[in-house]
Amino acid sequence: MLTLLHISDLHFGPPYVPRVGEALLAASERLQADVIVASGDFTQRARRAQYQQARTFLERLPGVPVVVTPGNHDVPLYRVAERIFSPYRWYREYISEELDTVLRRDDAVIVALNSTSPLRAITNGRISRTQLEYCRRAFRDAPAHAARIVVAHHHFAPAPDYERIDVMPHGKRALDVFTALDVDLIMGGHLHRAYIGNSLDVYPGMDRERGITIVECGTTTSRRGRAREREKNTFNVVRIGADTVRVTHYMYFDEVDAFAPISRHIFPRGHNYFQGSDTREDAVPRAAADALPGRPHGPAAGGM
Repeated sequence: MLTLLHISDLHFGPPYVPRVGEALLAASERLQADVIVASGDFTQRARRAQYQQARTFLERLPGVPVVVTPGNHDVPLYRVAERIFSPYRWYREYISEELDTVLRRDDAVIVALNSTSPLRAITNGRISRTQLEYCRRAFRDAPAHAARIVVAHHHFAPAPDYERIDVMPHGKRALDVFTALDVDLIMGGHLHRAYIGNSLDVYPGMDRERGITIVECGTTTSRRGRAREREKNTFNVVRIGADTVRVTHYMYFDEVDAFAPISRHIFPRGHNYFQGSDTREDAVPRAAADALPGRPHGPAAGGM
């Protein structure tokens, strides 16, 4: 089973909360993920010092592959000349030289797409047709059993809450392409609160039987949480098996100075789900490694 640790919106700079960052590092050691996904907004204002802090933090994570993608806060907002002529200067130096990347494993192909659009759609981002073709090429030779995962900072589906926010321009076009490519999972951030669901929640699209599992992460280490995660910090652990995708949502609690799981979600994967053993209700594991000693006080969360 492939295990992904999904973090996002670290926001190094004034909003960053150091004690929460240390708690994340402790959790990352305990969870023993195969891959870490960091879905953008490493900095608050794309300044070199903030990127240096982010780089130092990433180097303290466990020594497994880290999939990264830039967020809108990773390009200059108020330094207009820099935003026009060299928006990714410090991102390329400290985080990743490449903006669109592919991680290939025997059990997964993970495509990270740069959804930032410094000149056109800086808030809600954009995925171009060229990037969708990049996806097609990346998944073309993927093994039949391998999970197909797309990572982008901006959201293809809005969080179902009282804070209304527009989705990515042409997001439905991208969802149609991802559906045709049999993508299992889309991962992202930007919203500063979690959304864990399915593309069919917001768009019927081309395939109304299956849809795509969507896992949006809140802000993992900053003070910028929104809606039900206002002033909260969260991350996700995603476990992908032969016929299921399991997501555990974690929240930071001051009482124990640590992250603890607050909700679990299970989604069918692929077309062989009903032939798989994971469909039994009693097959849902307690995942003892997820739990922390004690019972931290906090909100009881159901599905998000």
